[in-house]
Amino acid sequence: MIRSNFSRLALVSSDDSGLQNFTDTLWLRLRQEAELALAKAPMLASLFVDSILNQTGFEAAVFHRVSSRLKNDVVSCQLLIETFRRALAADPEIGQALRADIAAVIERDPACERFIEPFLYFKGFHAIQTHRLAHYLWSNGERDFALYLQSRSSDIFQTDIHPASRFGRGIFLDHATGLVVGETTVVEDDVSLLQGVTLGGTGKETADRHPKIRKGAMIGAGAKILGNIEIGQYARIAAGSVVLRPVEAHATVAGIPAKVIKTAESSDHAQRMDQILTDLSYDTFSYSI
Repeated sequence: MIRSNFSRLALVSSDDSGLQNFTDTLWLRLRQEAELALAKAPMLASLFVDSILNQTGFEAAVFHRVSSRLKNDVVSCQLLIETFRRALAADPEIGQALRADIAAVIERDPACERFIEPFLYFKGFHAIQTHRLAHYLWSNGERDFALYLQSRSSDIFQTDIHPASRFGRGIFLDHATGLVVGETTVVEDDVSLLQGVTLGGTGKETADRHPKIRKGAMIGAGAKILGNIEIGQYARIAAGSVVLRPVEAHATVAGIPAKVIKTAESSDHAQRMDQILTDLSYDTFSYSI
């Protein structure tokens, strides 16, 4: 099964150019999937050939695919690809992060059985790669280009992620629609965020004003986390919750406003993606105050 060895596939190290050669197992797997898909759906030949089979490596293919979705009359596909390449050359971590991101989709999304699915079709995977480029541009003084990509990503992928916000690797944006992330937000490694999540401020305050989501947390659909508060590592925020206070590591919170309903040593909330809290007793818990 593909999920059994996703971590090894995702984290093959890059060569000096940042592009993997054809000994890269992940890249070989993606090409094999594209060849099978082409045989079964020849009417989509241009998609499989242009996006994968004619590309030189995994990173190059990702850059081409995302750029082809972002392009318009203002910014060409080629300019976007060249900008992605420039960013990767300056920061090879971008290549490692996008590999961990696609692996996270395979691991955590039960509807996804092939690498080609998030690679070609999933806007959450495309949105986080767009943000990685926008963040590079923002961090290197190219503010207007970064903000343009934020706006364009909002149009195409229905996510609004400020270019200054910081994301680790292994990020899973499930569905992604309606995700809002504020300027001073930090999201660490291996976090899962579902649709309709807001990581926002609480008003017109300035400076550091947005949430800090620590490693391995799971933020359920429609959850709102507001203010400069910390969501501890491996915490779980139930779907629809409004979180206004810090959440300790390993805690599960739910409700409006959210309150702690369980704290246990668990490090797999982001992987299990359990939003309806099936391990808890609903007889003793209410989502309301």
